[in-house]
Amino acid sequence: MQLHLSYSIPAAFILDMVLSDPCWLPHPVRWMGATIMRTEPVFRRLPFPLVISGALFTGFLVPVVWLLTFLLVHTAGMLHPAFRLIVEILCIYYCISPSSLRKAALDVRTAFASGGLPAARASVSRIVGRETQNLTEQGVIRAAVETTAENLVDGVVSPLLYAAIGGAPLAMAYRMINTLDSMVGYKNDAYIQFGKASARLDDIANFIPARLSVPVIALATSLLAGFSSGKRALQTAIHEGSHHASPNSGYSESAFAGALSVRLNGPAIYHGQIVHKPYIGVSFGDVALTDISKACDVMICAALLWTILLTIIGCL
Repeated sequence: MQLHLSYSIPAAFILDMVLSDPCWLPHPVRWMGATIMRTEPVFRRLPFPLVISGALFTGFLVPVVWLLTFLLVHTAGMLHPAFRLIVEILCIYYCISPSSLRKAALDVRTAFASGGLPAARASVSRIVGRETQNLTEQGVIRAAVETTAENLVDGVVSPLLYAAIGGAPLAMAYRMINTLDSMVGYKNDAYIQFGKASARLDDIANFIPARLSVPVIALATSLLAGFSSGKRALQTAIHEGSHHASPNSGYSESAFAGALSVRLNGPAIYHGQIVHKPYIGVSFGDVALTDISKACDVMICAALLWTILLTIIGCL
């Protein structure tokens, strides 16, 4: 890791914890989303099968984001090394989201108190892809805990790992991969072919980070709830991490299931179709409302530990 990244990674994490993601602040991920929407029709009109057009679509956007970020950082460095550091910090800050993830999950808990189950369904619908209008109270809580666990990888572990490896350009390229998956990586009629490359690339990008998240979650749990809870988180992830439709999501989710001693996952409705996902943490009990805040505590602690670990490695 380059020495300046040893400063930019912790600085970006601190900036996120202080600022979160204010709506008034311009955000590259929103620009990525707008670019995806504008360019998708262009690539769909190409005279190729949709799976090929989708691969070209992904293969175009991800390198473009890397190149633009590289040029931005390089230009800033030509002006002054301090400018380069500032740009690196801002770019990495834009790639992570522990603070906003925590707020979004806790908003679900608050919605239960202020408006009951209908309000909680509306709140959780903003952070999950499944249909929420018919979720039970248990279903809403599970969804909030699961997205907290899954997004620890997408919103912290993966982008910071890629920042440590390749600086802001690689972190931003990862963010485009993840944004593409969230927008076109669906297994429905519209995207089963066109979004296949985006979904597979996201699986590849998160493969190692998802597994690296497990010991970090276990350590965070040990610090917050004792060694036995951390050991349970690790063991659950080892035994049940692969029990998921996603090749990656099951690892962080099962670690959280063990950390909280709750059962997660299970059948859910996506785009009008029931997806029969196996339960994770099958030997544990149902979730409770307090598990949302507990999951947020584990997520923030794990994010902090991961940031510290990468910073220490960078200083060696």
